[in-house]
This record gives sequence, C-alpha cells and structure tokens, in this order.
Amino acid sequence: MGKIISFTNQKGGVGKTTTCVNLSAYLAVMGQKVLIIDLDPQGNATSGVGVEKRKGLKTIYDLIDGESPIDEVIVPTMIDGLDIIPSTVDLAAAEISLVSMPDREKILKSILESVRESYDFIMIDCQPSLGLLTVNALTASDSVIIPMQCEFYALDGLTQLMNTIRLVKFHLNPNIDVEGVVRTMKDNRSNLINQVSQEIIKFFKSKVFNTYIPRNIRLAEAPSHGLPIVLYDPISKGAEAYLSLAEEFLNRNKIKYKSIAKHTKIKLREVK
Repeated sequence: MGKIISFTNQKGGVGKTTTCVNLSAYLAVMGQKVLIIDLDPQGNATSGVGVEKRKGLKTIYDLIDGESPIDEVIVPTMIDGLDIIPSTVDLAAAEISLVSMPDREKILKSILESVRESYDFIMIDCQPSLGLLTVNALTASDSVIIPMQCEFYALDGLTQLMNTIRLVKFHLNPNIDVEGVVRTMKDNRSNLINQVSQEIIKFFKSKVFNTYIPRNIRLAEAPSHGLPIVLYDPISKGAEAYLSLAEEFLNRNKIKYKSIAKHTKIKLREVK
C-alpha cells in the first residue's frame, strides 16, 4: 500500500513545490512508482513536471467535484514511474464546493483509496494556507514533510501549523505524523541562516533531514522549462542535494532502491 505524504507550510516561497516535485522525480528515477497530487490552485507542480495547462485538461478539481473518475485525471510525466494529478486556478473554487459536502474533510482520502495500491508514494503539494484543501490533504496522509526556508521568519506561523496537524490527528486522522523537515534555500555563508538552521534542529530534533537544499540558480530556473532538476541539470548543486535527500528519505523508510549517479542519463517516456 502506497504511503501518502503531504508537503505543507502555510508560509509561501519556502521551496515546498520545488521539494515535492524534485524529491518525487528522484524517487521515480530510483525505481519507485510515484503520484504527485497538485493541490495548489497556482498549479506550479503541474507546470514543474511539464504538463501543459491546456483547455479541457482534467484536474483535481474535476475529482473533488465528482465530474471525472480518477483514472481520467492521472497524467503521466516524461519520467517513467512518475504521474501527476494536475491543478489549475479552477481549484480555488473547490474550497467553496467542499463547504457543503458531507464529510468534507475526508473527500480526498476517499478519492485516493482507489489508487493507493498502485503507487509506492503519493505526494500531495498543498497550497500555502491551512484551509479546507490542506485539511483534506492532512486527513488523507500518513505523514507530513515540512520544507522550511533558513531565514529569520522561518519559525513564524510554525505553532499554527503544528496545532493544525495536532487537531487533524485528534479529530480526523490519528495516524498522521511529521515525516521530516527539509531546510531549504540554505546559504552557509550567512551566520544568521546557520543560527536559524540550528533553531529548526532544536525544535524538530531528529525529524530534520540531514540533507539541506542550498540556494541554487539552476533549481530556480528548472520550473520555467517544465523540468525537474534531475532532467534540467543533474550535475548542479541543487540536483546533488535532492538526490541526497531522496536517498536519505528511502533509508529512513527502510526501502531498498536503485542507486544512481548524478550524471546518470534518464530514460524518458513519450507523453501525449
């Protein structure tokens, strides 16, 4: 049965989507079958794996609204083993639709049950807020990965996020736990950033991944080309970091994997 993981932080611009997309891509390259759920109306995960937001594209909104079955909404990406349920700005209306639905916090959970057996990991890229869509993601998830930027305001809102997770655990999903915390956009030349990094470790202790993601221009460029970093520049510092994070993630989950070198040529699949 596939493990469902939400990537969440109500603070925007912390590398949440970048981490979801690139960790998922590396896991697929390393032999895992992965489904990304783009649960953000901005649709950055969708464009980040090269899926065009064309007219008529079936999205997560069609699933939540009951307009389409899940097999019509899953889109293969160019990386073998990596699929996505895309999102567009239409998803913003789902927050309103959910309000009147029975068991509104559990809609996504019931949707994903039908495909859970088909994937090793289902990765949910949440929007930067703690609304009904994010509560749905947390209710459906086994665990949460929290990307945190190593900057002065990184810990702002953290109490609210952890309180939301605790409330979901108490009322809706007793099995959810924090999978780990990923420190992003880290610049080791800054004493302040290193101090913030230590504060994150002090707060989350062993939940913090040893691997951190450095500031890297190639990581910033990759989404504009519709490519995960493993395809855009696999020998960049950003790619090295996400490869290391994928290895650490699989080791934590005690999963054997296919080792790859940073310069490995990735076999792509044709997508329509």
